[in-house]
Amino acid sequence: MEFIFMLTKDDATVAHAREAYEEVRSLDLSYVGFKDIGLPVEELTTLAKQMHADGKTVMLEVVSERPEDELRSARAALEIGADWLLGGTRATQVAPLLAGSGIVYCPFPGTVVGHPSKLRGSIEEIVASARDLAAIPGVGGLDLLAYRHDGDVEALVEAVAGAVDVPLITAGSIQTPEQIRAMERLGVWGFTIGGAVFDAQLPTDDPSVRGQVAYVLDLLAA
Repeated sequence: MEFIFMLTKDDATVAHAREAYEEVRSLDLSYVGFKDIGLPVEELTTLAKQMHADGKTVMLEVVSERPEDELRSARAALEIGADWLLGGTRATQVAPLLAGSGIVYCPFPGTVVGHPSKLRGSIEEIVASARDLAAIPGVGGLDLLAYRHDGDVEALVEAVAGAVDVPLITAGSIQTPEQIRAMERLGVWGFTIGGAVFDAQLPTDDPSVRGQVAYVLDLLAA
């Protein structure tokens, strides 16, 4: 299972993203990401170049609500040099924009509302949405807001994972080792953590960004 460290809190890229990345860049961390809200495209482009130079895979997650903002962010992914585009809800419009770019596109299944984003709908409705999205040409995976759902999270993840054959990422509000282990047991491809690192919520004596990220990496390696 892959760990994607997001330089984000409250669904926005943190102002000190560059400094936070400096803390973790030497760790054995393959995937690092940020949101389309919080910093200008120019700063994200510079940050992505540094990540690529360090051998990292760059993930951009779209949480903008307005259609025009989501499409603008999808185009910005090309400028930034993102390797993966996560999130968003307008797959039939975004997928053609990314055609031929090599970007792996993973939209949100289900009904996503508000900012920070929340996932609504029954498990059956979210599964149906996941199936529909996975069938769209250009969709390479799904970004499931599992812990932003107000129902049975593990039942939801199990149902979605069993319904599609594309990589499944669980995103949003993971903050305990028990939640990480649950995602591992359910066979998801990867998961994101951002706010829990910046709030030092993970159970390690080191509250620094580096210490929190290192804890997750050690947990996965155990």
